[in-house]
Formats: sequence, C-alpha cells, structure tokens
Amino acid sequence: MSIQITIDGQPVATEAGHNLVDVAADNGVYIPTLCYLKGRPCLGTCRVCSVRVNGHVTAACSVPVADGMQVEVETAELADMRKALVEFLFVEGNHNCPSCEKSGRCELQDTGYELEMMVSRFPYRFPLRPREVVAEQLWLERDRCIFCQRCVEFIRDRKTDQKIFSIKGRGSTAQIEINAELANAMPPEQVRQAVDICPVGCILEKGVGFNDPIGQRKFEIQSVRERALGEKKK
Repeated sequence: MSIQITIDGQPVATEAGHNLVDVAADNGVYIPTLCYLKGRPCLGTCRVCSVRVNGHVTAACSVPVADGMQVEVETAELADMRKALVEFLFVEGNHNCPSCEKSGRCELQDTGYELEMMVSRFPYRFPLRPREVVAEQLWLERDRCIFCQRCVEFIRDRKTDQKIFSIKGRGSTAQIEINAELANAMPPEQVRQAVDICPVGCILEKGVGFNDPIGQRKFEIQSVRERALGEKKK
C-alpha cells in the first residue's frame, strides 16, 4: 500500500512496511548502521541508527514505515547521539586500527570517519579478552567485538541450523564464543562469509592477513555513506 511519510520535513512516498533505513537511503538520506544488513531481520543491537520517530528516539532499523510517520534524522542532537554511540564502541574495545587486519574494510572505522569522529569523549577501558584460536580455519580477536550479533544470527551450520557463534556472559564479562566442531565443518565460502559479515576485525581467517592492498579496499574506493545511498565516489 502506498503511503507518505516525512523525513526531516520532506515528504516521501513509499510502501507500508518497508524498513525505515532502506526508505531513507532510497530517498538520499543516510542513516548510519552497524548491525543492520539489508534484506536480513533487524537485530537492533548497536543503536547507531538512532533517529526520532513521531517524537520518540528509536533504532531506525527496527521501524517499518507507516502512513503519516514523522521522522527526524539530521538534527544536531541526533547526530551527536549517533556519534557518541560510535565513540563508545571504540573505547569499549581495543580498536588499534593501524595494526588491524580489517583496517580499510572495517565498518566501525568507516562509520567513525563518516561521522567525523576525531577522538572519543569517553575514557578508554582497554579490556583484556583472550583471543580464541581453537577452530581450524578461524580465530577470534575478542577485544574488537562490538557484540552486533550478526555472526550469531546469520552464520549457522548448514546441516543442523545450529549457531556456530554465540555471546557468553553479560555486561563487561560478555565475550564472543565459537563452536569449534561446527566451525571446522564450514566450507571455504562460509568461512569467508563469516569474516565478511563481521563489521570489525574480530572474526579472522587463519593464514590470511592484509589480503586487500591499500588503495583498493572498499573504504578507499567508496565511503559507507556512498555505499548506503548507491552513490559514486566524487
């Protein structure tokens, strides 16, 4: 059913039930995301896509559009809120970008640049979460995990549908885990999928380091904003 909403005061014609992040992007409005993947069920774990809908702040990825919806995205308050969330993700882990194998292909790094983050306003925690190397093809740099849960929900054993990744513990004791037996049965393309679905450098393939040369990685070729809106780099 055709409906009309407004985004930052501008009328937008769309279809009822479509995801707000996608509707905004289709109409040239960028909403940053980290846990959301187009075409996949909403996770709503990172909240980096926070906007105001009908006067209430909410995660845009969790909102199906409805007729008459009033959406605010580009206000100073909301922009600072989203930037603060990204800053918090940086200090909550150990994201030493220059030495990370995912540098240049990291969505957190890319989003930090897009939101013009220069330094975090929060104190660094420098957590110590031991890396996990028990699986034959994959290893986990747990200090970089942002607990988006993409791997937990979307990477599963193809025969049993069991989860290969999981989150153990809560709060400051939480950490990503891997089922080594199921991980060892993953075909090569699923190993690559697991590495690629991780928005940071937490899930890495053993024996593979900086596999994309600087200058040809997606971060240098097209920003996260340009990718979200389908724009060509200027």
